[in-house]
Amino acid sequence: MAAGNTWSLPNYAGELFTADELNTPILSAIGGMTDGGMQTQNFEFPVTVEYDLPNPEQPELSEDDTTEAPDPRNIARDQKKNVAQVFHEAINVTYEKISNGARLEGINTAGASNSVEDEVAFQIDQTLNIIARNIEYTIINGEYNVASASDEANKTRGIIKAVDGWGGAAVDAVDDGLEKGMLQDLFREAWEAGCMFEEPVIITGGTQKQKISDIYGYAPESRNVGGLDIQQLETDFGLIGVMPPHRFMDADKIILADLSVVRPVFQPHPEKGNFFYEELAKDGATEKGQIYGKFGLDHGPGWAHGYIENLDT
Repeated sequence: MAAGNTWSLPNYAGELFTADELNTPILSAIGGMTDGGMQTQNFEFPVTVEYDLPNPEQPELSEDDTTEAPDPRNIARDQKKNVAQVFHEAINVTYEKISNGARLEGINTAGASNSVEDEVAFQIDQTLNIIARNIEYTIINGEYNVASASDEANKTRGIIKAVDGWGGAAVDAVDDGLEKGMLQDLFREAWEAGCMFEEPVIITGGTQKQKISDIYGYAPESRNVGGLDIQQLETDFGLIGVMPPHRFMDADKIILADLSVVRPVFQPHPEKGNFFYEELAKDGATEKGQIYGKFGLDHGPGWAHGYIENLDT
């Protein structure tokens, strides 16, 4: 692991900014990286135990029919599961770099100071941001894999893949632009599949969020105020929240997720907890450490969610 040094991690004066997304709204909504959720000591965990009832019908039973017990109905159950996966990052900074905190590159005006007061703390904080961003991306897009050997990675299933094959509503836009009818189809098909609409939200990127505002928006006449930002839809199936544009969403997709059935699952180390930082053994003049944690998504039943795909962008 190459160590960050005085030249590879130059110091600058000025306010710190990044254009990369730091907000993780879905992860925050379901409890974050440490709070709430479920604890497990098994990398596999159940998300639902599901069963089906026969279609309703009107019985046709005579008095004679009731003299004998009917044939029994046995309702079978089926367990659905997901896995917790590893999120593992490391930092490594030389003592020389740490001791050169006042050495500045770029514009070096008298009285200027390094924008990062503690290099190691900065690297740890940004590494935690990397992990949180990866978790947020995985909540949406995660592909499922359960390991059967130590050289194989567990991968937790995200919301989109939970819909696929698990009875969720999937509407194919066939490269057409978003229309109200597509959203109505999504809501109706999700309801028909079993979605409870207890805490439903729409998750989408910037392009489709603008189109939703155009479709559902109505701005009162004003000489000095304009624009729309639709944050909630009134539908036949209840109120549906509309999250702010999400940078990790594919531009051609819209997700309908019922967050009432979604929660994080953590697999903590028995002594160290989860998402902990620890120093690594020293083999030179560097500050070396790692952050380790395990996260899985309990997405609930796949039929609690849905999506529209292949939208024109």
